[in-house]
Amino acid sequence: MAFAQQLTSGLQRQAVARPTLSAHRRTSIPILHATAPQAADSKRQDSSNGSSSPAPIPVTKGLTVNVARSMSSMDKALEVSIASSDAWKALQEHVAEIENCHLKDLMSDQARCEALIKEDLGLYTDFSRQRMTQETIKKLMDLAHAANLKGKIEAMYSGEHINSTEDRAVLHVATRARRDQVFKDEGKDVVPGVWDVLDKINAFSEKVRNGEWKGCTGKPIKSIVAIGIGGSFLGPLFVHTALRTEPKAMSKSRGRQLRFLANVDPIDVARALNGLDPEETMAVVISKTFTTAETMLNARTVRSWLTSQLGAEAVSKHMVAVSTNLKLVKEFGIDPENAFGFWDWVGGRYSVCSAVGILPLSLQYGFDMMEQFLQGANAMDDHFRSAPLESNLPVLMGLTSVWNISFLGYPARAILPYCQALSKLAPHIQQVSMESNGKGVDIDGNVLPFEAGEIDFGEPGTNGQHSFYQLIHQGRVVPCDFIGIVRSQQSVYLKDEIVSNHDELMCNFFAQADALAYGKSREELRSQNVPDYLIPHRSFTGNRPSTSLLLPELSAYTVGQLLSLYEHQVAVQGFIWNINSFDQWGVELGKVLASKVRQMINLSRTKHRFANNSDGFNYSTTRLLNKYLQGKTQLLYPEPRDVFPAELLEHHPF
Repeated sequence: MAFAQQLTSGLQRQAVARPTLSAHRRTSIPILHATAPQAADSKRQDSSNGSSSPAPIPVTKGLTVNVARSMSSMDKALEVSIASSDAWKALQEHVAEIENCHLKDLMSDQARCEALIKEDLGLYTDFSRQRMTQETIKKLMDLAHAANLKGKIEAMYSGEHINSTEDRAVLHVATRARRDQVFKDEGKDVVPGVWDVLDKINAFSEKVRNGEWKGCTGKPIKSIVAIGIGGSFLGPLFVHTALRTEPKAMSKSRGRQLRFLANVDPIDVARALNGLDPEETMAVVISKTFTTAETMLNARTVRSWLTSQLGAEAVSKHMVAVSTNLKLVKEFGIDPENAFGFWDWVGGRYSVCSAVGILPLSLQYGFDMMEQFLQGANAMDDHFRSAPLESNLPVLMGLTSVWNISFLGYPARAILPYCQALSKLAPHIQQVSMESNGKGVDIDGNVLPFEAGEIDFGEPGTNGQHSFYQLIHQGRVVPCDFIGIVRSQQSVYLKDEIVSNHDELMCNFFAQADALAYGKSREELRSQNVPDYLIPHRSFTGNRPSTSLLLPELSAYTVGQLLSLYEHQVAVQGFIWNINSFDQWGVELGKVLASKVRQMINLSRTKHRFANNSDGFNYSTTRLLNKYLQGKTQLLYPEPRDVFPAELLEHHPF
């Protein structure tokens, strides 16, 4: 595609995706207006300065044919898209009404606030600081019905193969099902198989924890290294970080440690193994196919670390697997009896409740603690399936995000837990959300006439306040999720302080949401005798949306609830946009290209030559690759030998 066509097509997508811009984003982005469904009148007056929206960009004659082709493709996509529905168009038209309202005025309506505060399962969720009214909610419910949201939720729970590109069911809810529940894949109830694995984890983890299972030298296992990447890492790490300072979990994990090894960078290996006694260490290798490149290289590295000090027999006592490929597990040296399975209907980023997360976490905290975590997730699963859409927490969170992204034009979200134990929530949800919904086509392969997906990031408060809050207060508009805890895992109160440490933290939780909503006007600043030259710099527009979520405590149970809540919110977004939230083809291309580079580096190390034009790389990559190779000419592979992480860091500069 020619650059001019790419530019025009890109502008066209913006026009359909975000035909109206909020007051915060109004002046600098040119919009090419299309014949596709429009939002509010493009000539409407800006709510803050009275200026008209920017005029359409003129299309030159040279671009006419390309634009026509692009428009034809877009029109076809619109015919089958949710964007062509009356409910979508009604929300587009509703944007103008919302842009004439400021949150400080909306917040003065007590009836509205009451309608936008929901409480269920012990979770208090406040949507009143979102740029919505009761009418917005009604229109979003109409959109949910137009998208058959309820039917799609039921299809997921019923085991229909809604992951159509891989012809798979999506049944991560079954990994935390109660024994008496039924979830079927191709007519077979999968719950008994789930509990077979969970019971096996329970028995195995208890043997390890009580010292019955010993390493090859007779010492008990005290340290666990979980080797996995992506969903095999981020989800379990989130749960571990959330529980490690919870009093009950702390008592159950005393004298034990759990570490994670994900990155293929040897530095990660060095840090994961640093200070560990191999005689007391067990590695859990997590790979469904036992072929994941990064995971298996790390697994081989840890195996070499163990066997070099304990002998070849160490593998059977110091390494176990979470995998379905028992053949490769056995070839690796792990006893297939010490392999814990999971299923194709569990996507990696949704697998923390399977053996992927439950095995290493049970080895650290005990199965009874992790069963509470599963029960919390299950409770939210039941709520998501059965609660009316109007009071369904994941549904409301998902629809709110769709409103912010597809109609108000806010593509990002900040996840801001005012709890240090939730420091790994944002990285995990980042994968769950962006790998699920970062798609450019719908479930049938049609190009989307709008941009889907949400850019998620976050940091615990108050750390984030001293990092990126400047931008979300006075720069770009970024909707926020504020997450607070009523009872802290660790309470500190100093007698000379007017509030406890946790109360001090929560003061910021309450204040930040209001600061974003209300802002601070020039008039207020003048009344406080702020010099005129500083007023523009100290003004806050406000009108910046957020949701506040308050949990009674952070326990294994509520961590499970929180996980399920965000998983289902992501599913709701995908169901509305009609995309497949459960495949991830976008991660494949880079892996294929990396294998070609891997062959080139091996050739360089063994044949002592650099890349050239005949190797099939472009000029830029060839030059960049050779720059890397030239800086490491001392690393040759004349004969195979093991170089362990400590040696890498202590003796070699590479």
